[in-house]
Amino acid sequence: MKVILLERVGRMGHIGDEVTVKDGFARNFLLPQGKALRATGANRKRFETERQSIEQRNSERREAAAGIAQGLNGKSVVMIRQAGETGQLYGSVSSRDIADALSSDGTPVARSQVSLTDPIKTIGVHVVPLLLHAEVEVTVNVNVARSEDEAQRQAKGEDMTVPAFERDVEAAFEQAQAEAEETAEAEAETETE
Repeated sequence: MKVILLERVGRMGHIGDEVTVKDGFARNFLLPQGKALRATGANRKRFETERQSIEQRNSERREAAAGIAQGLNGKSVVMIRQAGETGQLYGSVSSRDIADALSSDGTPVARSQVSLTDPIKTIGVHVVPLLLHAEVEVTVNVNVARSEDEAQRQAKGEDMTVPAFERDVEAAFEQAQAEAEETAEAEAETETE
């Protein structure tokens, strides 16, 4: 089906472009949400008469999204979830959870604006893009952890997906290695004297 775009839609085109899309996409998404009109003679004339107001409305939306984006870009959100020893979550973190967390922090974000291809199923710091407008995209850091303490440690760069006993063994090994190096240096200094 041929449609006239009333706003920029992904990679399809810009305002006023006539594009061919699948019938279902047009009927179920573009037309009901007011993002496009069927490409008929009457709708072409209607679009040309309203073009200036459509472009002005789009620029106002873009500016509003850019204002929200300034406060959001690089923001970090902590999500506390239960997880196994290997870091696998017992549930998942979805786009709804992220939108709710951002909204509770005072930034209105709709679930549809969170561009999460698959739910987050492991602990760690995940970078999630937000599409606030077709021309405005920002990223937020979603810190998924088992506790607030663990979230703070992850924010500093510590990998919490490694089981605790492995971290302890690794720390003990690094400490023993450092002590061995100090001993070797001390022995080398005594031999040179």
